[in-house]
Amino acid sequence: MEFIDLAPRAHVSGTVVLPGSKSISNRALLLAALASGTTKLSGLLDSDDTQVMRGALAKLGVACSELSVDGDIAVTGCGGQFSGIDADIFVGNAGTAARSLVATLALAAEANASYRIDGVARMRERPIGDLVDALKLIGAHIEYTANPGFPPLHITGGSIDISQPIPIRGDVSSQFLTGLLMALPLVTARTGKPATIELVGELISKPYIEITLAMMAQFGVVVERDGWKRFHVPPTRYVSPGKYWVEGDASSASYFIAAAAIGGGPIRVVGVGKDALQGDVKFADAMAKMGARISYEDNAIIARAPENGRLRAIQSDMNHIPDAAMTLAIAALFADGTTRLTNIASWRVKETDRIAAMATELRKLGAIVEEGEDFIAVQPVPKLNAHAAIDTYDDHRIAMCFSLVSLGASGVAVRINDPKCVGKTFPKYFDVFAALG
Repeated sequence: MEFIDLAPRAHVSGTVVLPGSKSISNRALLLAALASGTTKLSGLLDSDDTQVMRGALAKLGVACSELSVDGDIAVTGCGGQFSGIDADIFVGNAGTAARSLVATLALAAEANASYRIDGVARMRERPIGDLVDALKLIGAHIEYTANPGFPPLHITGGSIDISQPIPIRGDVSSQFLTGLLMALPLVTARTGKPATIELVGELISKPYIEITLAMMAQFGVVVERDGWKRFHVPPTRYVSPGKYWVEGDASSASYFIAAAAIGGGPIRVVGVGKDALQGDVKFADAMAKMGARISYEDNAIIARAPENGRLRAIQSDMNHIPDAAMTLAIAALFADGTTRLTNIASWRVKETDRIAAMATELRKLGAIVEEGEDFIAVQPVPKLNAHAAIDTYDDHRIAMCFSLVSLGASGVAVRINDPKCVGKTFPKYFDVFAALG
């Protein structure tokens, strides 16, 4: 197994330029593909997940230019009609790609279309039944080819009826709602009739839905919503905005904001500011509650350690920023008191069961950890166990999170197993991390 050893560093500072947001990149690729006209995307992330989406679009007949080193790519939209009508689509372990493509293909499929969607072993364990149920309710033809409720799937042409409100659950993954929202304009524009989505249960990760709605509007489709319960999709086609800039990845920003809070700083994180589209920018607020000193520029966040150098524990509902919340579990190792993060049940259906994985690896470092169905509580110890070997479960965020234990006055040498898993969203993460002064 490959690994990387990180030596302790008492102090870090510097400037980090973030890669493009994974969430925005994959949405932008699909929206540009569905629009009429050509869209030049700038700052697009080049990672495993976006390569999966680009590969899928190529099989569907969507023309994309080569991606430049600066993240520029031109996508010629198909106007909602794919020329590729028989394709095997591999989605890897990319939830954003899988959920949005399933909805899109189910609603775009012509009578003679046949699409087969599959991914890695972990993707076959990630639920998709709530989305499939909603799609089948309005006439989509989708079959499970292995375990019901999970990929792989076979999609063929169906007769779609949007005359009644479409119910969908939002308490497992917000990606189900995102996929349905992004796909429905294919039907509303074709039929000239609006569609309504009714949410069943609590919606988790609301900031990700805000990203979806804002980006749909930038591509010409303005969705109206009644609170977080009903969404009204108009009979409007997607139209290219011509150019679209992808923000830096706010989830990735969390590692460097926390690095400064643990290792002194200042660290200037370029690519997102206080008014960023992504909800994960609010991670900076959570670090401020732990005592970190945070300031903002138009397109950057500057973070420093607390005045006294020591963070304080927090107890917080993390439903709004579940991905970035993982970084708080590591910051808790350097805080006074027990940090308790709640409403994070979605961790269990991500790239791995993140609650179980985080608890296991934190205990390797000596932390006292309590875990439940939807929470984790972390109590630090006076001295962390040195030379721990952290398993990453093929999960990019676990690898990046645990790099932080090497920082600060209490930092220790740590081994990160399978470090290349960061290729999912931040292929050069460990190079950027090592470059911090």
